Amino acid sequence: MNKKIILGAAAVFAAAMLYSCDNKGSQKAAGTESSTAENTADSHDHAGHDHAGHDHAGHDHAQAAPAQSSEPAAILPNFTFYQLRSGIRVSNENLAKDKNTVFILFDPGCSHCQHEATELEKNIDRLKDVNIFYISMNDPALVLGFFDSFAPKLSKSSNVEVLIDKDQTFIQSIHVPSQFPANYVYGADGKLKAHWEGEKNINEAISQFHK
Repeated sequence: MNKKIILGAAAVFAAAMLYSCDNKGSQKAAGTESSTAENTADSHDHAGHDHAGHDHAGHDHAQAAPAQSSEPAAILPNFTFYQLRSGIRVSNENLAKDKNTVFILFDPGCSHCQHEATELEKNIDRLKDVNIFYISMNDPALVLGFFDSFAPKLSKSSNVEVLIDKDQTFIQSIHVPSQFPANYVYGADGKLKAHWEGEKNINEAISQFHK
């Protein structure tokens, strides 16, 4: 087995091991950390989201995971993702020069990711001044089903891109989160403005999008 395959499998394993709905209330804003009392164990039963039974699209658990970075990249590194429907390449060159870009790393099977997408769609008119990159390492069919079920209008908005991370670029270059959904707000200058993991009040999230 060549090194490229091993690296890819290891990175996918890291994604599989993310506690995508454990929601311990980890929320960060560019170098600060806070926790919210509302994220209690009793309030998050994960809607039966069974991590032991979730196969994460066949991820190989036999490989070792890369070391987790405690903080996201302060300056957005070069990246390459691919549009869900067209397969067109998207990179740093496609970032808006005058707006914040929000990266949302998510798992289609995560109930908190589903809830966030639904809430963002309800507030779509408040998102016009930011660009949103939804990013997943899962099978495109699962990602398509996610948006068809929970946020069809959001995924078709002109300022929202749904992207597939074929090469696990996000967790290798930007950050390995411990919870899904993981939100990252980068300014037009490429600097990190805000970051949080897990579920967040939608009004607070939108406020951070515009930070």
